Amino acid sequence: MFFPATKMSPVQNIFYFYVLHGAFFFYQFFLDTINMLAYSKNCIEYNLKEVDIMIKINEKVPNLEFEAYVDGEIKKMKISDFKGKWLVMFFYPADFTFVCPTELGELADNYEKIKELDGEVISVSTDTAFVHKAWQDNSETINKIDFPMAADPTGKISKTFGTYIKDEGLSLRGTFIIDPEGNLKIMEIHNNDIGRSIKELIRKIQAAKYVKENDGKVCPASWEPGEKDLDPSLDLVGNI
Repeated sequence: MFFPATKMSPVQNIFYFYVLHGAFFFYQFFLDTINMLAYSKNCIEYNLKEVDIMIKINEKVPNLEFEAYVDGEIKKMKISDFKGKWLVMFFYPADFTFVCPTELGELADNYEKIKELDGEVISVSTDTAFVHKAWQDNSETINKIDFPMAADPTGKISKTFGTYIKDEGLSLRGTFIIDPEGNLKIMEIHNNDIGRSIKELIRKIQAAKYVKENDGKVCPASWEPGEKDLDPSLDLVGNI
């Protein structure tokens, strides 16, 4: 925009002055808006990388890939390798610790019972597969383990399941049961100073398996196989 070559009146001068300043203002506003949107986009993308993505009940579990120590070897594995099984993801903080070997030892002792329920187990910690091997080589309790011990040194698996402790680079104790179609059905996360009951884990697998195979049925508190289930209806409301 420019001033006409002809002589202008004071009113015209004022008019063109404000037109020019207004155009400059909107041009600057446009540039600032573009810059702000670009900055916001970068912030959002950065924050999305930092956010822990936690899988929710009844959602499909991502097909995560990982290394695991199993059968005396380090193997590449992925979640889909266990499709068709009731998969237990058993998170614990670290190898060579105190509560962890008591849990993993009990889990190893009951591994065959879980397999009889069409189940499988993957234990997960942020240790490397080499540390898992060293632990098995040096501990009679851990040497009993036949299920895969997944390595999660980057915390990717732990972050997906919401167990990752950022300040420590470790996982909380977490137990997740995934159905044969890959959907999360049961989850339990708690503080690292509290050990878990493998007997209760097996009961939960049995209950999850039962309600899946008996559509419409539900299992009451402390239900065990062979005990009475519930058939939800209006007749039961207020009568239990």
